[in-house]
Amino acid sequence: MSIEQPLTWNWLENGRIKPHLRTVAPDTRSQPDLGAIRQFSIFVENKVGRLNELVQSLAAADVHIVALCLVDTTDSTIIRIVVDYPEQAEKVLAEHSFAHDDVPVVAIELQSEAQLKDVTAALLAAEINIHYVYPFLFRPGGRRGLIVRTEAQELAASVLARHGITVLGRDDIAR
Repeated sequence: MSIEQPLTWNWLENGRIKPHLRTVAPDTRSQPDLGAIRQFSIFVENKVGRLNELVQSLAAADVHIVALCLVDTTDSTIIRIVVDYPEQAEKVLAEHSFAHDDVPVVAIELQSEAQLKDVTAALLAAEINIHYVYPFLFRPGGRRGLIVRTEAQELAASVLARHGITVLGRDDIAR
């Protein structure tokens, strides 16, 4: 069982992110990796070409972005991504000096748009706050999916699974 620790996102003067505690997953080398999906938040200047630089850097390392969300402000942008190979992505981000952080997120599969109400109702009934939601760019077999960030990832995943929502693991999004 993994343990979710508190998270801090504090900028240091050199533009790097202050280290934080993160979810610690068990060793799963001998079994399928159904561990937490990692979302990277990349902090970049709001200028032409930064998203392309990120996408090209990851593509060159054969890392595929499977979900993407941008939050734009006047002078900076937070690029949130989920990739198929997070360990490799972390190396690429460090090599290219992208200020970043990562957090666990819940990835779910939806059978139809109508199932969204089941997701929100289940989380509301469990009194779990949803911080944000965004869709996958693609999924194997063309299936629909969402990335969900809540205040309690493991609890949210458990609640959703008990309500018949398919919760995805890392193997479900790897190519």
